[in-house]
Amino acid sequence: MGKKDKKKNIKEKKNANENIKKEENNKAVIKKEKDKKPGKIKRFFKKIGEVLRKKWLVDGTKTLILVAIIILVYIGVNVLLEKVVLPEIDCTQDKMYSLSDESKDKLGNLDKEVTITLINYGSNTSFINFIERYTTINDNIKLERIDDLSSRTDLMTEYSLESTDSLILINSGDKEKEITEYDMYTYDYSTYQTVDKTEEAITNAILDVTTDEKPKIYFMSNHLTYDVNYFSSIMQLMEDEANEVETVDLFANGGIPEDCDCLIISTLKEDITEQERDNLINYINNGGKLLLMCGPNIQNVDFSNFQAVLDLYGVSISNGVVFEGESSNMIAGYPDFIIETTQSTSLTENLNMSMNICLLDAGEITFDEDKLEDLGVEYEVLAKTSDKAFVRTDVTQNTASRTDKDGEEKSSTVAAIATKKIDDDKTAKLVIFSNELFAMDMPVQISGYQMYTVSLYNNSDMILNSVSFLNEREDTITIRKNSDEVTYTVSELQNNIIMAIIFTIPVLIIILGIVVWLRRRKK
Repeated sequence: MGKKDKKKNIKEKKNANENIKKEENNKAVIKKEKDKKPGKIKRFFKKIGEVLRKKWLVDGTKTLILVAIIILVYIGVNVLLEKVVLPEIDCTQDKMYSLSDESKDKLGNLDKEVTITLINYGSNTSFINFIERYTTINDNIKLERIDDLSSRTDLMTEYSLESTDSLILINSGDKEKEITEYDMYTYDYSTYQTVDKTEEAITNAILDVTTDEKPKIYFMSNHLTYDVNYFSSIMQLMEDEANEVETVDLFANGGIPEDCDCLIISTLKEDITEQERDNLINYINNGGKLLLMCGPNIQNVDFSNFQAVLDLYGVSISNGVVFEGESSNMIAGYPDFIIETTQSTSLTENLNMSMNICLLDAGEITFDEDKLEDLGVEYEVLAKTSDKAFVRTDVTQNTASRTDKDGEEKSSTVAAIATKKIDDDKTAKLVIFSNELFAMDMPVQISGYQMYTVSLYNNSDMILNSVSFLNEREDTITIRKNSDEVTYTVSELQNNIIMAIIFTIPVLIIILGIVVWLRRRKK
């Protein structure tokens, strides 16, 4: 054997010995790993594997039974959760999905049974959950649901409903209130947001059907420029706010009814009598509450008797019409249709929203500052025009712009609140608007649409809250929550990026996974 063969044999033996040592080391490592006590996670999965290898699970019948049990448990838990009213957890800024402390306080001690019936609200789970909150604050409040109105032809006939219509009924004894979708929302025209007043509507309806004594509101029906029938809508809304509303002829009645909690007077076409003047003065001096909606005296009628009533508050209304000079404060093309945002006052402080009112042919309200202290009168400006407004006494002019015949440009008060201290125990209150048209069922054509003036902007809201303020309604609530939803429109580039994220990236991940799997398989 040559030297080369000897060297080759030695090298092969050396390699064989090294392989034997490596194999022994690997066996030792494997043995050592096996001897180690498995961790908690490994032991957990090991037990699961043992369970899965059991013969009883391989048996198809037993497996189906196990799956059926799991499904039944799942369904049972869901049914239970639907019936259980969970504690309120509302993280929204305006507490959109929970009841306010005011509602809880007003209804917590309710001693009459009330039923809230929801018709065709079955698909609105969040709304149903909200209404269910009422049943948790008082056991006397019950909830009834009718999700298939087609099976209740009696209700369809009684309330003139179609099978798909929705309605809320609040019942207590023989009293009932109806609430529609339109009653649960209003609009903040200063922020352009929808405002939810569902809680306000529901709670006040419950109070309405359970309250035995309601404030009595009277509309004066004589000497008026417009018949009280023009105020039918606002009168109905007042009744919906748990008030009793009637009309009264002060002359024929011989005075103001003793049960009058608030008297409403609109623009006069002629002066009141001396007897009516004295009755009104006596009413105010006994702490009476007045809501005046009186426009400017364009015809220059002698209202000396009525002015004597106004003089108790040191207030007067101009003979001219206010025209707005600021385009953002008027309906386009109609400078006498002025749109003003209400100021922060004792009347609006609890509204949780700003309100814009639209007054038509309004006058200017002025207070005699020199006499107010002696009269015991304090006032707050509720609404005023921009600095570019002016008063026009000659309404025969056709131009919308200010002329030399018009008053100078200045801010004019068009709505105000006044309180008059009679003595330590009596205080009279007045809310005055220099216009009555804004509260009427008077049709107007704006931008191709015909609507009633009372439905313009927040006109009806403003009147209702004025009445509540005058009546000092501690039993009613005003809860309005911002429920506006902003629709975001993406650009074409943003849309392409979103589509790429949704579709392209997942496809790339799938392809990458397949490639990696194939490469590993080849190895």
